Amino acid sequence: MELHPGRAERLRRRFGTDRLRVLELDARELWLPGRPFRVVSNPPYGITASLVSLITQRSSRLIRADLLLRRGVVNRYLTRPPRRYLAARGMTMPRHAFTPPPPVDSAVLTLRRG
Repeated sequence: MELHPGRAERLRRRFGTDRLRVLELDARELWLPGRPFRVVSNPPYGITASLVSLITQRSSRLIRADLLLRRGVVNRYLTRPPRRYLAARGMTMPRHAFTPPPPVDSAVLTLRRG
């Protein structure tokens, strides 16, 4: 998902295939598919809780999510993952890896249906 049209088009050109779709929308407006799906996202930090809540809701068919989030938020999900999901930490990304750099380091949170 990418809200910015220019970035969405660049992602489509780079990664778009019949197995991977780039959606141009606000993540909070996502309609979950009725079939099993996977999410790979670097969401805005301000919508982390609402996005995780949406994709892990009871009716969700999510099988795996890889989310690049603030490192402290990842640590909280590791101790209290969403119900029915297992949480693991992936790669850590230092703040200077981003332009512009955020005020904190980030890490990948992987959620898998448990």
